[in-house]
Amino acid sequence: MTTDGTGVPEGPLHGLRVLDLSRVLAGPYCTMILADLGATVIKVEHPDGGDEARGFLPMIDGASAYFAAVNRGKRSIALDLAADADRAIFQRLLAQADVLVENFRPGVMDRLGFGWPVLQARWPRLVVASISGFGQHGPYRERGAYDLIVQAMSGMMSLTGHPGQPPTRAGTSIGDLAASVFAANGIQAALLRRVRTGIGGRVDVAMLDCQVALLENAIARCLVDGQAPPPLGARHSGAAPFDAFRAADGWLVIAAGNDALFARLAQMLASPQWLADERFASRSARVAHQAALKALIEERLTTADVADWLPRLEQTGVPAGPIQDVAAVLNDPQLAARGLLAPVQGTALLAAHTPIRLDDTPWPTTLPPAPALDEHRAEILRLLDEGDTPR
Repeated sequence: MTTDGTGVPEGPLHGLRVLDLSRVLAGPYCTMILADLGATVIKVEHPDGGDEARGFLPMIDGASAYFAAVNRGKRSIALDLAADADRAIFQRLLAQADVLVENFRPGVMDRLGFGWPVLQARWPRLVVASISGFGQHGPYRERGAYDLIVQAMSGMMSLTGHPGQPPTRAGTSIGDLAASVFAANGIQAALLRRVRTGIGGRVDVAMLDCQVALLENAIARCLVDGQAPPPLGARHSGAAPFDAFRAADGWLVIAAGNDALFARLAQMLASPQWLADERFASRSARVAHQAALKALIEERLTTADVADWLPRLEQTGVPAGPIQDVAAVLNDPQLAARGLLAPVQGTALLAAHTPIRLDDTPWPTTLPPAPALDEHRAEILRLLDEGDTPR
């Protein structure tokens, strides 16, 4: 097994060189994925403070935990791309790079003198990934966007939350994160194409596009029903019981989405009469009468605690689980067995590995820290002079 010299297996992207001009979340999370998979990522930041996320709350030991969470394992060099000397360094880095990732508004790279036509002409093997709110063309292309904006404009917020309640943003920044994951996938697809053609290419990822792509069956429901689907809380639009249910001391989720699972649930809850009830005789009937069914299920569940019901549901073969807060997730034995969470070197932080395993290769037991601004300048310049970039 090949290792990186520390005993840690080399990732599948080992040897790839990524220049990261991005900041805040959508771009940095993408390049973090590439770094976790073995790529060398050089984070190019402005000398005046660097990535603005370095100042985002919460702070730990005077540094941003937000920044640290998505910039681990990268190298930092501070370059002012308006200064001739720094532009020259950046061009030398481009000559040795496989990938460039940026998340400026469309037009900014052109004004810096590094727009796609220039990059394509001078470095034709380079894969350039541009992540923006609305993409490189279209009437919204020059608009700025944050996660909240694209969650709202995509229809995602109209589906999130409970009926009759105010529009609700998802609890994590899925507008940014979805774009990050799609961009990482697109970059690797472009690199595979380069193997065949010898030519790089442009990966154009719009946060709005990605949110719409995640609407799952909501678009189909809208077209079939002729009206926009409303928020449904925790329940599923096409299966029941498939929802959050109250027990004596809290909540749990049950997903009995087909006839066989519903029959098992009814028997486990000592309610075989439900199986003869016309309201619950089929999947479509249960969906139509989901409120009545939920009330009957909760009438049974509220006689015992969540911890009493979960093993019984598991033994019966009905998919179910507790509704955990983040503190409980951090102590979940399944995640501990997988080794998903690991300490970040030199900090009091825990972070999740990029959740991709190849050949059941174990993840490292610790994660590398995020870089200080311009921390690796001397190393990067030295290795540039030697005709290489840090691996």
